[in-house]
Amino acid sequence: MEVNLQPTWLSIIPPLLAVVLAFITREAIISLAIACLVGVLLMGQGISGFPALITRSLGREDFIWICMGELCIGVLVAFFQRCGAVAMFTQRAGQWAKTRKQVGLLGWALGLFIFFSDYFSPLFVGPVMRNLTDKYRISREKLAYICDSTSAPLVVLVPITGWAVYLSGLTIGMAGIDSKNAAMNLFIHSIPYNFYSILAVVMVGFIASQILPDFGPMRKAEDRTIKTGKVIRDGAVPMMGKELTELEITSSSRPNILLNFLLPVILIVGTNVTTFIILGRASVLESFMLACTMLGIIMWLQRVDNLRGIMQTALVGIKGVMPAVVILALAYCINTVSREMKTAEYVVGITKSWMNPGMLPLAAFIISGFISFATGTSWGTYAIMVPIALPLAFQFNGGTIGSLVFCSLAAVAGGGVFGDHCSPLSDTTVLSSLGSACDHIDHVKTQLPYTLVVAVVVSILYVIFGISFM
Repeated sequence: MEVNLQPTWLSIIPPLLAVVLAFITREAIISLAIACLVGVLLMGQGISGFPALITRSLGREDFIWICMGELCIGVLVAFFQRCGAVAMFTQRAGQWAKTRKQVGLLGWALGLFIFFSDYFSPLFVGPVMRNLTDKYRISREKLAYICDSTSAPLVVLVPITGWAVYLSGLTIGMAGIDSKNAAMNLFIHSIPYNFYSILAVVMVGFIASQILPDFGPMRKAEDRTIKTGKVIRDGAVPMMGKELTELEITSSSRPNILLNFLLPVILIVGTNVTTFIILGRASVLESFMLACTMLGIIMWLQRVDNLRGIMQTALVGIKGVMPAVVILALAYCINTVSREMKTAEYVVGITKSWMNPGMLPLAAFIISGFISFATGTSWGTYAIMVPIALPLAFQFNGGTIGSLVFCSLAAVAGGGVFGDHCSPLSDTTVLSSLGSACDHIDHVKTQLPYTLVVAVVVSILYVIFGISFM
């Protein structure tokens, strides 16, 4: 049963508590569970409200969808490992990428290649690059950063993705936006103003290519890996279980790079692109299921394993991703708490009264970033902020479409990605930790300084652009 509360300052306590506890304890699951419990207590539901919260949160279609996607990815990675496809990719890629710099650039390039899905990107780049980055002593934290920064920040810049369709769809019905084509045209014109997403993708490329040096906790992680060969710190808990990362290649395996690796990847990419063109949405989950089924059949025909062995490999894959599933489940619970306590409405309410044209892009970026960070959802942030920021932009712009409108939409889009990019509650952050087999909080801690540097630069740019709108 959902509650109907008025937005107050108490609404920011649960998400902030989850973040603070996660940083202090390095225990994401316990931190999220405590924050959820505090949330239901603040809503006046008592201890009995916790099971009800779980039911409301995990019964949602979007959670079931992403949970199924994670399980399919676990199965696919296990199949790749078992048949030797990952080892073969590492061997082939190692013929070109022979230095830490080249390996980093290869990971960045693979992330750019998977431009259509922020979920598939980290779950593809991480597993296929992990052996290679381990070999060349690149920390799992660095791999997670590369995975994360080439997922949502990139996908939101591409007009032929679900992000573009969703964001543009939110503007339909506003001044002059009376059709899907007009809405998409508005989105396309806003892309050059999405400074955060552009700079985030560029910066990770500079870091991967060593044009920019590592700094902060990431430098410490890289120094550890280079000096000791330890790709994760002592005591770290990788998001992907050892049963999956250390799954042995079957002795009868004779992997074929085309059948065992390229064909499943082509099937996933082709299914997503084709369904987006025909249906207007990418069928990510369906493509994962098709790839798992096809690779399982190929392994059976190649006599890599019998049917029982293939099923056992699939179960190993599912078991290996369970830590990520648990964290994601609790993140959805804290998101439900934030939604029902109206955290976003409270943040917007205390800032809306002093808004002006010069402040609008900067305020839209910062508020969207905070909401997305606190709730762990960029799309939920867009649903709140676009109907607020865009009408204000139209009003300040005399009811017409112009640079202020483009800049405001881009600021909301970039702010949502910023919060999503650095929040331990975000699904893409969890998936990046999972794909790279990195400790989740270590990933968040090492990535945060980079995201903050980009956010500061972006804020300065929005101040400069805001002055021109005064």
